[in-house]
This record gives sequence, C-alpha cells and structure tokens, in this order.
Amino acid sequence: MNPLVSIVTPSFNQGRFIEETIQSVLSQDYSSLEYLVMDGGSTDNTLDVLRRYESRLRWVSEPDRGQSHAINKGFARARGEIVAWLNSDDTFVQGAVNKAVRHFQKNPDVMMVYGEGYLIDEQSQVKQRFPATEPFNLWRLIYYGDYILQQTVFMRKEVFDQVGMLDESLHYGMDWDLWIRIGKRFRIDYIPEFLGNLREYSAAKTFSGGLARFEELVRIMRRHGTRRYPPALFNYGWEPYQEAVVGTLRKRFPWAEWGWLARGAGYAGKIARYLLFRQLLRLSQPSPYPDGWLSDHANFLFADCGGKSKLRVLGSTKNVPATSLPMKIKTRVNGQTLEPWKITRAEEFELEHRLPTGSLQDTSMLEVTLSTNKFFVPSRFGVEDHRRLAFELIGITLI
Repeated sequence: MNPLVSIVTPSFNQGRFIEETIQSVLSQDYSSLEYLVMDGGSTDNTLDVLRRYESRLRWVSEPDRGQSHAINKGFARARGEIVAWLNSDDTFVQGAVNKAVRHFQKNPDVMMVYGEGYLIDEQSQVKQRFPATEPFNLWRLIYYGDYILQQTVFMRKEVFDQVGMLDESLHYGMDWDLWIRIGKRFRIDYIPEFLGNLREYSAAKTFSGGLARFEELVRIMRRHGTRRYPPALFNYGWEPYQEAVVGTLRKRFPWAEWGWLARGAGYAGKIARYLLFRQLLRLSQPSPYPDGWLSDHANFLFADCGGKSKLRVLGSTKNVPATSLPMKIKTRVNGQTLEPWKITRAEEFELEHRLPTGSLQDTSMLEVTLSTNKFFVPSRFGVEDHRRLAFELIGITLI
C-alpha cells in the first residue's frame, strides 16, 4: 500500500543534462512512482531524449511563463499523495524516494521532509556535501537564509490546499518562499540521509542572478519576517554588490587591469565579514546543529501559536563537561525576559515556562531566544570541533 509519489521536472534547453536527471528518477527503488516533465518548448535535443522515455513518463512541451509556472503546471496534473520537483540539470541519490516515503509513513503529521545533498560539477563528479543543511528551524529559515536543498525536498500534496503552490512572480527564491509558507503552518522534518545532488556551474541560475537575485531574496525575507535587516541580508548581499562595484569600474575604465581588484575585493570581503559580522554570525549559529547540540545562543520562531500557553524545552547535559555546570538558561519570548532556569548536574531535563500574557498581542509569531551563561569548545578537550556548545536539545515546543 505504498502511496503514489509524483516527481515533476521543469525543463528548457537542458538536453545535455536531462537524460541523467530522468535516469536518476526512473532508477529509484520505489515502484509507485509517477514522473512528469514540463518542457517550455526546448529547441535543443531535449525532445529527442523525452521521446526515448515517453513509455515511462508523461511530458509536454509548450511555452510557459518560467520555471515556477512549469512546476505548478506539473503539480496541478500530478496524481500522487507525495510530490517533489527535480530540475533538469540535477539528480536524485539512489533510494531517495523510498527514504522520504518511509519517514512520511512513520510520521503522519509531517507535511514536508528534506535531507542531505551533494554538490556536483558538470561531469557529475561529487565536489562536496552541500554545506548549509541543518535541522529545521523557522527562525533561521526566515532570518538567516535558505539552508534547505531543494533537490532533497518531498511534500504531501495536500499542503498546497492551505499555502498555495509556488509564487510565479519569483524567479530565484520561489523554493525558499514556499518552505517558509509551509513551515509557518505545518511540521517539517530533516532526514539525516543523502537524497539529492545540485549541479554547480557558471550558467546555473543560482550562480548568475547577481543583484536581481539578491533584490528578490530581500523581498522574501521582509515579506515573511519582522526584521528589516536580518542576518540573511548580509549573507546574500555581500558578493552581488562586490561584483557589481567591480563590474562598474571595469566598464568605466576598460583600459585598466582589474583582475587584481577582483581578487583583492574577495579577500577584503572575507576579512570585513569576519570583523564586522562575527558577532552577528555567532548569534546565528544552527539551532540545533545536525548532531543535536545547541550553541550558547539560539533563536526559534513559532508561527502556529493558537491555544498554546506554555513553552517546553527538553534537553540533556549528560555529555557536558563538569566545568560547564551548573548552567543557567535564560529565555526571552518576544523580547520579554523570563525567570532563568538552572541546571545543576549532568542529566536529561524538562523545563516549562508559562508564556507571558500578551506575548502574541502585536504579532502572530512567537520568537524565543535561549542563551546560556556557560559553554564549552570540544577542541579544548582534544576533539577536532571548534563550535561553542551548551547542551544537547531533544525538543522545543509550545503546548
């Protein structure tokens, strides 16, 4: 009784990659699979490739209004209970669909899952793990950046009834916008398994958007959050503006040799980001890290707060060095500081705070900050790990 899974691939003139994409879908070890390719009227060899596989997939080739429109058309035609999209230059890891489905079956209240992924080059060679992936945290998704690799995402189709499909006015950040809308309404789970591959090359849309891409991302982060200058603004904005300045100088003074300036700007950018934003970045560490540890300053955001009256935190100090105990955990809820908790020994603990009266009066979202007066750095104990760690987080919820 496996649920039907529908995979949609938007396509336009990606004939050199699309066959590998198709094979990565059709070779999955999951039998209840529907595959749709929505081509925007390619003029290269894409249609020849699609015809070779048309007995195993459904496809259409016609003009569309862009990638988001093509994906939405595919989702509208999809019959599956679970859906995903895979771009025509990316691929699935073997077993990806099966792993996602099993997690949905074990967790019926989960509406979206994502996992780990690889960066690959034009020859499909693995370059490295996608470095940004971390467990789900709505605060970081809105204010710090999109750490969810789209090629690893699977969703229950029913979420579209509540949040809508992709925003077709967005060209670069439509996936980030969708994850936020889903995360505000439903449970999203991170799976610590490799599920997909993102192909990196100079012509890829993600790497060629420049200031237009950045300006669109700014609209998304300000649409969904309450901060005008969140960390994401600096994360996404530095390189596009740096490239724009160098590009302008090259146009005005074409006789000059600007290679040294581009290299110098790159080095200067790294130094400036470290000096100017190191405190900002320290306050924006993953919450939690993929291995469950929490830093000494962690932010969380809750959007579905109706009928909730308490904050519950489950954690463990069993693996915390004795030098970091006792430990005080300070909590702020929408800017209001609550009575600190004190953990005196190595143990699993459960802590509860009653939410302050009126904490949701001015906003529908509840922002929670946990900070500790002590932390430890594993590298000081002979481990190759330079993180600032406080305790292991088992769970944080509103009840």
